[in-house]
Amino acid sequence: MIHQNGYRVYSITEKPLRIHGLAVADAEKRQFYRLPLYMFERMPQYDFLGRRTAGGRVRFVTDSRTILIRMTVSSAKEDINIPLSGSAGADIYLGKGMDARYLGYLAPGVHAMEKLTIEKVFTKREEMELVTINLPRNDHLLAMEIGVEENAVLEEAPDYQIKNPIVFYGSSITEGGCASRVGNAYTSIVSRWLDADYYNYGFSGSARGEREFAEYIAGIPDMSVFVYDYDHNSPNVEHLQETHEPFFRIIREKHPTLPVIMISRPDVDKNVEDSKKRAAVIERTYQNARQAGDENVWFIDGSTFFGEYGRAECTVDGTHPNALGFMRMAEKIYPVLKEIL
Repeated sequence: MIHQNGYRVYSITEKPLRIHGLAVADAEKRQFYRLPLYMFERMPQYDFLGRRTAGGRVRFVTDSRTILIRMTVSSAKEDINIPLSGSAGADIYLGKGMDARYLGYLAPGVHAMEKLTIEKVFTKREEMELVTINLPRNDHLLAMEIGVEENAVLEEAPDYQIKNPIVFYGSSITEGGCASRVGNAYTSIVSRWLDADYYNYGFSGSARGEREFAEYIAGIPDMSVFVYDYDHNSPNVEHLQETHEPFFRIIREKHPTLPVIMISRPDVDKNVEDSKKRAAVIERTYQNARQAGDENVWFIDGSTFFGEYGRAECTVDGTHPNALGFMRMAEKIYPVLKEIL
């Protein structure tokens, strides 16, 4: 902690701040990753994507009327489908559950291939409030510092109401593409509404139901729910058939009673027949489990997510949801999670 311009400034790795959703948080090495280092050697295809902070959060409680946030990212690469607020930005919420209030975001103002530092001051009520900062999705985080006013109280955030994390595994949609800001991803929305901790293992183009990744997830000791929807990344229906049920069985072997939600992709309109075949594969995994006496499985047909009207307005490019698309996904997934939890 340092004193600077009327603020006490803390690295996000310093107490009483708490980090959630990351496997590596080392301010000295400037490493903030959602996967542990050994996974980059075991599965090199995740070396870049696993260093993203998608799903990472910083939480604390303060009565400081203003909060300084300073963030350094490795770059602010251009993504044709996502504004910088969604690709390289962090956003902030106050409170928890359905009563959480959006405070604002900070993000680079320009695209750049070199590291950038952004600083912004946010104003809140002068009362003790829970603050949650959702970390960037695309560009790698190198540093983040939080400043509270010199005379303000700063305390550790309480545990989530649902302390054992929900674990999400899937495609770029799961990862949060193409939300206009990170708190708009469906994974973030439903976890915020439930006041639940979570891990986001969505990977653009890379999550393909690999046995090694199933074993990694199965090694997480205390999950509240496992949600997987990687069918978008399967190169074809045959690949999905070969991997979907074996992936589930690896999880189930280690976690006999863990609730598991199987989801098919939401953007079915571009290729209806292929989407139906993929959904049938996923539903078959579900039905096989139910017929074997497994009552802790759920299936959600992604074709229902975007609703009956306004479907074209739910995506950026016909594939990736925008804020409206993610909200409609959250509205369908939330009741299932709430029933389970």
